[in-house]
Amino acid sequence: MTDRPPIRFRGRSFLAMVLAPVPPIDQWLAELDALKRRAPAFFSVRAIILDVTGLRFERSDLAHLCEELNQRSITILGIEGIGPTSLGPGFPPPLVGGKPVEDIAPPEPGAAGAPAAADHPSAPALVASAAPSRTRSFVLDAPVRSGQVIQHLDGDVTVMGSVASGAEVIAGGSIHIYGALRGRAIAGAVGDPGARILTRKFEPELVAIDGLYKTADDLGGARWGQSVQARLEGDAIVLVPLD
Repeated sequence: MTDRPPIRFRGRSFLAMVLAPVPPIDQWLAELDALKRRAPAFFSVRAIILDVTGLRFERSDLAHLCEELNQRSITILGIEGIGPTSLGPGFPPPLVGGKPVEDIAPPEPGAAGAPAAADHPSAPALVASAAPSRTRSFVLDAPVRSGQVIQHLDGDVTVMGSVASGAEVIAGGSIHIYGALRGRAIAGAVGDPGARILTRKFEPELVAIDGLYKTADDLGGARWGQSVQARLEGDAIVLVPLD
């Protein structure tokens, strides 16, 4: 009998966005629909957690809400605020012990001077961190700290500093990092196979272009610590030296 290696368990952290419904739920869902119309890809690149803390939901009410979100192509990975007890088949698993970070700003409405969705008392609450912008290119003059998320789906993102481990940059176009990339970089997030990721020091946790992902383990140390351009060639992410 061939000896098999022992089962291995690994810990890994991921950033998620939290949706916190506010009664009346029908009005909250209408606000959510308005947000999706303004930015159809806003939820497509993010793990979603449903926070029902403080809400007096019957099991049937929660099942209805999960179904409403599923019909909107919002997949819930877990439910927070119900304690450790499982709801049973058909429900996402319960989650406890999440560490909150800063609030994310929903995309602004198209009309100048119109209030953002976050200004409405029943607007979807989104937890993470991002840089709101409506311009084609977004330039960040500061480093991206661990736990922060910079999301700009309308174009390129340029970071003049570094992207720390545990941080994430998401762009509809290309990502330019003038320091080290130690976190996650997701380019072409709304469908752009020509997007690229460029950094002066390549030490990422994950890179993705147009939906194709590679983790640090997948990269196998290739170009580690070097100035790198990551781009797509067919269905593969290739790394090319910048220098």
